[in-house]
Amino acid sequence: MQVLVNATLATMADESAGYGLIDGAALVIDGDRIIWAGAEAQLPHRDAPRRDLGGRLVTPGLVDCHTHVVFGGDRAQEFEMRLEGASYEEIARAGGGILSSVRATREADEAALLDAALRRVDHLIAEGVTTIEIKSGYGLDVETELKMLRTARRIGESRPVHVATTWLAAHALPPECKDDRAGYLRDVVIRGMDRAHAEGLIDAVDGFCEGIAFSRDEMAAVFDHAAGLGLPVKLHAEQLSDLGGAAMAAEHGALSADHLEYLGADGIAAMAASGTVAVLLPGAFYTLRETQLPPVQALRDAGVPIALATDANPGTSPLTSILLTMNMGATLFRLTPAECLAGVTRHAARALGLADRGTITAGARADLAIWDVRHPAELSYRIGFNPLHARVFGGEFV
Repeated sequence: MQVLVNATLATMADESAGYGLIDGAALVIDGDRIIWAGAEAQLPHRDAPRRDLGGRLVTPGLVDCHTHVVFGGDRAQEFEMRLEGASYEEIARAGGGILSSVRATREADEAALLDAALRRVDHLIAEGVTTIEIKSGYGLDVETELKMLRTARRIGESRPVHVATTWLAAHALPPECKDDRAGYLRDVVIRGMDRAHAEGLIDAVDGFCEGIAFSRDEMAAVFDHAAGLGLPVKLHAEQLSDLGGAAMAAEHGALSADHLEYLGADGIAAMAASGTVAVLLPGAFYTLRETQLPPVQALRDAGVPIALATDANPGTSPLTSILLTMNMGATLFRLTPAECLAGVTRHAARALGLADRGTITAGARADLAIWDVRHPAELSYRIGFNPLHARVFGGEFV
């Protein structure tokens, strides 16, 4: 048993209570679980050894609930070309775009993918992240998609971080299948899902519902198959247009719908009814210099939980800072600092279907971040500054 004293807790346990701040607080941890949290004056385990936290702020361990950190190569040259005036079509003709990541990912072996991904994940861990979601989606053939997910599982074995994996073969159509959409969905997305599930490699199923990717009806069929395997679903939806993907996802009980810049009233109502989390991705909004803001106030008014994530990927969000993501959520999307912290703790955990983390409450997993700040608003306020003092993962200081 561990007793942590002389702390300020941001429990993040109740939407109506904001941060749920407790000054002069203490925590009791038994194994990998929190068994008590509250004012130190009420501490029930007075005879147990104590660890003094020096008055520091303690939050739940942060959760990055939408990433693509396993991939080969990079797209820095494409970034440069875009800034020099090249169009999307010109970049694609020059070998850029998602297919350049597909080629590099197919060519890389698992060791190379793991080495590159660990460097990205280490940045997230260093900012207090204790749970990270990692998607496939840069293989677009069964073997490479499986290779990506095996790499993601190895990250969780190589670092003190929990990894949730997501099958995202329905990310784009590879060139070899450009004239056979149905065949790709059948032979790669569906049959590959069966193989990945049989190998224990996936925790959820995702897809990209957009005019440049897959339709609402195509994704509904993928989700129906996922349901038959007992797998939860989530969806990249309404990033570039409103195709009704979020509403469809909500009708399938989706854990989350992500991006959502063009989300309409019907989608918001469906998400509110189903409890589907809205995952906002300010890194992609920033990188693409978008102007269509997600409907934050309408989501608030409907009571839809709002999460934030890095969307770390090589093309549209080369971002591996959860703290900068929080700042972007506040400055670009006008979320409050309390909403930003909830978005990378309680709501982000919900977006992954993980009810045992994201709050500092009795029974929750003892994943914590300890900060050298006086108030949690500082975590969203500062830019390019990391005040993490220590991280606790499963009850262990790491």
